[in-house]
This record gives sequence, structure tokens and C-alpha cells, in this order.
Amino acid sequence: MKRRNFLKILPAAGITPIVVNGFPMKPFANSRMARILNACDGIDERVLVLIQLKGGNDGLNTIIPIPQYDLYANLRPGIRVPDTGAGAYINLDNTLPGADQLGLHPSLLPIKDLYDQGKASIVQAVGYQGMNQSHFKGTDLWLSGGDGTPDNYNIGSGWMGRALQEIYPDVAGAPTTDMPDPLGIQVGDSNPSLGFHTETEHQNVINLSGQDPAGFYSLIQTIGGAPLLNIPDSDHGDEVAYIMNVEQSVNLYAQRITSVFNAGSNVVTYPGDNALANQLKTIARLIKGGCKTKIYLCSLGGFDTHSAQVAGTDPTEGTHSDLLASLSNAVKLFLDDLEAMGIDEKVVACTFSEFGRCARENGSTGTDHGTLAPMMLFGKNIEAGVQGTNVNLGNLTPDNQLQGMQFDYRQVFTTLLQDWLGADNGVLETTMFEGFVKMPLLDNAAVVDPSCYLNTTSVFDAGGKAVKRLALYPNPARVSTEVSYNSEIAFDARLSLHSLGGSLVSATSVRVQPGFNLFYLDISSLASGNYFVRLEDKRTGKADVTKLVVATGT
Repeated sequence: MKRRNFLKILPAAGITPIVVNGFPMKPFANSRMARILNACDGIDERVLVLIQLKGGNDGLNTIIPIPQYDLYANLRPGIRVPDTGAGAYINLDNTLPGADQLGLHPSLLPIKDLYDQGKASIVQAVGYQGMNQSHFKGTDLWLSGGDGTPDNYNIGSGWMGRALQEIYPDVAGAPTTDMPDPLGIQVGDSNPSLGFHTETEHQNVINLSGQDPAGFYSLIQTIGGAPLLNIPDSDHGDEVAYIMNVEQSVNLYAQRITSVFNAGSNVVTYPGDNALANQLKTIARLIKGGCKTKIYLCSLGGFDTHSAQVAGTDPTEGTHSDLLASLSNAVKLFLDDLEAMGIDEKVVACTFSEFGRCARENGSTGTDHGTLAPMMLFGKNIEAGVQGTNVNLGNLTPDNQLQGMQFDYRQVFTTLLQDWLGADNGVLETTMFEGFVKMPLLDNAAVVDPSCYLNTTSVFDAGGKAVKRLALYPNPARVSTEVSYNSEIAFDARLSLHSLGGSLVSATSVRVQPGFNLFYLDISSLASGNYFVRLEDKRTGKADVTKLVVATGT
């Protein structure tokens, strides 16, 4: 039985309902992905919390361009945030240059407080090439690391999954003593996120639905019977062992999450009616309880404000105002809680949404699907301030859309992966984030030193520069490509070729010798596109991965 087929026909392993703190949760981990975290002090304890604003947040009413207020008001006569009176926008920072002066929606007063404390940052005019205004496709592109170009439009895996799989390669098929936790956890959504899907196989996903996940274990038992005592030394035996490891992994993760949740606590009181606040409350408690998960994904929905974005004639009340209040209050409580528990050094949070809204309001006191939007970052170790300047409202497309992208969203995620979590350049390449210029999003003291990068595909030369172990030539290639690999030791390996979505295209066994190794891949029958070449050590499960571009039609 193929591993991917096993995951398809046994849904109990993939979707098993349990609740933690009242929210569905899904720990992500490729079954052999755990790794001993022995990098530089403190990096192994760092956490990235991603907050997805579902529906397309109206960035222009979130961040008001003060120098262009007249243009803004003309575009939005019914929904504009006023510049005077009780509901006026909040001037974020009067020390910014005149053209960069911006106002926060009045519901974001807690964000202003965090900004003044040096714990909030805003990135202006974020997007990607060929922005898509479909909720579903736009979300997929943000989660897969894609864009509107043909090569990056239909990526079947998520950037979080690819990055985590590369930084923490498969080693054991189950949690280890040093890494007992899933590397990623999705909170508050029963549907598995594309962001955590991996290149080679989809992740094991557990829906945690309850503060006491005792009911989880009876469902796990539906995966199979008693464990086999004698596993044959064959391909079939490998698959059987894999299936058993999946069952063990899911079971152990459930026990571990229960343990760390019970060991954790919260100091701050979170409101029960704020869905995002309670997701962040759970994350804070897990971190406090000792959970080593690297990336958490939570969400707040309702931002598709086509109508009734504001209440009546008061533009400072209504759906959008309530959503921004929920966001800002939740984030403020979360950071206060982390500080009170003494773990605020460990966490950076970041918001994203699938797109912004149209610059001009529609006829239903709302806004239609748009393009560019701001992102916000939070945490003790971020570089407080504003990246970029206000969007130019005098330079709209014929259909009143914002243009003039200042930052690609992958620049933000690239920076967080490397400067915060310590991913090396090889990881960025495999994640498809190579070539994106990093940004000064963190305090200099918090930026990971290159000597501390976590890597699985690189070695270092005498000068300390990362050198790729696995390389391809030519690349792009038409008929064949040479796979070169530098190794310190001899081992039996599996050389495989995968589609961008993770499907296995071909595989063969090879013997790696100490020193320089050269293998050949026949790609003459492949269609043009992007693929991944993977060399896996059969003893340890560790793998090096690099991207191959096939250009047969050129």
C-alpha cells in the first residue's frame, strides 16, 4: 500500500475530532519530521504565530493615508473613517515623514498602544505579481507561496509545510524525546490548511475539539489493530512500518498536547465572546506548558464586507469596526499574557489576508474585492515602525483598484523564516522563497546569526559560507540532468523525483560514496514545469531536496 493511499483511505488518522480550550486544532507533522533541536541558544524555543484575516481585509479603512485624506473621502463618502470628532482615526506616529503619516481605524487603539511600546509594526502595500481576487485561489496562493505567474499558480503544497519539512527532516516516524511536539498547529478551523501540506506527502492532521481531548483515543483505535511484532525487511515492510508510525505519532501527539495544555496556564483574562482571543489564549497556554511547536496558524473570519461594512450613517461602527476591535483586543491580550508569563521573548505574530478591498466603496455601504493590503507584525522582538509609504490614491487602475505594490508578501515570510526561525538559504530555496529580499522586521539583537542557521541541505566551507550539498546541472534542463552530491560518509540512498504538488514521478536506489557523487536523471518524458529532486539516506530518513526546472519545450 502506498503511503499517500493509506492517508486517503484511513480518515481517522487525518481528521480526528478533539477540542482544546473550545477550539478545533490540528497538529501538523510529516510522520518522520521531528529533529533534535540543538541549534544556538534560544532559537529552538522561538515561535511564529500567523493570524489569517479571512475574507479580504479592507486595508484602506484599517490604515488611512492622512496626506491623501481628501482623495480617500471622495472615494468613500459613506464609509470613510472621519478625521475629526469622537470617531476620528488615530494618528499612529507623528514623527513619521509627512508623506508617510497614517491613521489607524479607531477600533485599533490597542494596536496603537502596542506600537508605542515598540511591539507593533506595519508593512504597507503588500501583494504579489498578478494578484488574484478570488477568495479560494487568493488564499491558496498566500498559503502555497505562489503568485499569478504560470510557474507559481498551481502549487499543491504549502510554504509552511515545505519549510518545516526541510528544517526538521524525517528521522523517526514519531515524536522524539527532544522534539515531542508537532512542528505546526492549526487552531480554530476544522478544515486542514494548505499551508501545512508538504512536498512528499500530506501531513498527519488531528482536529482537536475540546478542552479535555479524552475522546480522541477511541477514534485512534479505528486505524488498525495490535501492532505487528515482526516487520519484514522489504518495501512492503517499510510501508507497514510507516503506517504503524503514523498511528503511534498521532496517539503520542494527542497525549503530549493534553500534557502541555494541562501544564500551561494563562495570567490574563480573555473575553469568551472573542473567537480569535480564545485561539490565542490556547496558543499562549500551550507555549507556557512547554510545547515546542514552531508555527501556529489561527484565524478570524468575516472580512468579506461587500455590504453593511459600516452601521447606518456611522462609519466607525459596524462589521469592519467590530472585526478590527476583535483583532486588536485579542493581540493586545495575547502579548500582555506572554509578558506576564515571562515568555514574550519567544513569540512573533503576523497578520495576513488573501487580498485588500477596492479603493472605491460600492453602492451597499461596503467594498468589493481588491488587491494590495497592509500586514501587521507584533512581538517584543520586532522592529516597531512602518515599512513603506501610503498607497497612492491618485494612481488607481481603471476599475479603482490600488496599484504600486511595495512589498511581496514572500519578503515578509522569508524574513521571518530566516531571521526569526533560523532557516538557511537552502531551506528558502526549497520553500521557493529564494531571491526575495529580506526586510528589517526584527530588532537587530533578535536576528539569527548565519552561524546558527538550521539547515539540512548545506555544508559550510572554510569561510563559514553555506555550500549546497545537492546540486543539479543543467538546471533548467531538457533531456537529462546531473545530480551531484558531496558527502562525508558512505550510505545507501533513495533518489526520487517529485512533482511540485508532491506526487512521486520516479525513484531509484543509489549508493553514496564519501566525497563527490554524480548521478543522472532522465527527464525526457516529463512535461515542462517545476519539480523537486530528493536524495534520502535510507538509514536515518534525512533528505536533501532541491528544485529542478524542466524546459522541454524551449
